[in-house]
Amino acid sequence: MLGGQAAPESTELFSLERLAELDITFRPGVAATRLWPERHQVETSTGAVLDYDKLILCTGGRPIVPALPGADAAVVHVLRTRDDALRLRARLGPGRRIVIAGGGWIGLEVAATARQAGCATTVLEQAPRLCARSVPPGVSAHLAALHAGQGVALRLNASLRAVHARPEGGCVVELADGSRLEADAVVLGVGMQANDALAREAGIACERGVLVDEYCRTSAPDVLAAGDVAVAAPAGGGPIRLESWQNAQDQGAAAALSALDAGQPYQPSGAVWSEQYDAMVQIAGFPARAAREVLRPQADARALLSVALDDGGRVIGAVAVNAARELRQLRQWIAQGTQVDSAQLARADAPLSSARID
Repeated sequence: MLGGQAAPESTELFSLERLAELDITFRPGVAATRLWPERHQVETSTGAVLDYDKLILCTGGRPIVPALPGADAAVVHVLRTRDDALRLRARLGPGRRIVIAGGGWIGLEVAATARQAGCATTVLEQAPRLCARSVPPGVSAHLAALHAGQGVALRLNASLRAVHARPEGGCVVELADGSRLEADAVVLGVGMQANDALAREAGIACERGVLVDEYCRTSAPDVLAAGDVAVAAPAGGGPIRLESWQNAQDQGAAAALSALDAGQPYQPSGAVWSEQYDAMVQIAGFPARAAREVLRPQADARALLSVALDDGGRVIGAVAVNAARELRQLRQWIAQGTQVDSAQLARADAPLSSARID
């Protein structure tokens, strides 16, 4: 939709007609303003008080907007909602100068869309590599080469200090090192914060989101949480809040089953995908937790397969760029905790299956 190839209404998951068929009461524009877990009641922005047997918090999150001079200027954009996308889309076009703060998934996807729209595009990333919180170094290097090859100016170890909007339009972007860039628009892609205020005010345990157990249950009886607002603890790792479409779908279904007393322990898969130019990036498991990254050579120089291993040589994550076929096998190994021979894994002339240690 940001690139103009899809209509805004195509982003709707359910039509009003389908919601009615499912006997779901939908109340658009109505917020939950107060929660009383001990009374099993929720107050809404209309003043109504609703009773519940089970309550699932799916309040999501909102973009982080740093407290910097000029961050509230009209030339500064975030990308979270459909309206955000439409507003930013109006700024894209041949010859426009776009500066993106943040070299994570949102920043890189916006960069790809902006370049394809003919914009001169600069990405600022305060870390020494792209997507440093979610992928190993080999993947970061591949993404950097991908975007540099498309003409994106990457500035690593760089951060935003201020945005100086001009009355006639556009702005000057000031960096922490004192350098300045001319821009027609600035996009902030520096992270998301969970909408957990409702839960916090109700006394529910939160830590950068609503804490849940393996059944998506919060610390309050009969209150569950799912999606971007929920903080879970996957097997073999500490608490994590996953900001992905796949987790929102899977954990939402798991929470619903738990609310119906038919739940099974939910283990996040870590699945994420991202389309950038002609590259399909797919993540399985938790590659950022790797003790070692093994890059498996691909016949296509534009493709990549990065395998994340723990200290015992077990596969705990993988990142594939235009390499979906081998990723299917790796997903199984991640689920099974399969141990592999890293030297065999890195051999281009050996089948992937030969790397498995039985």
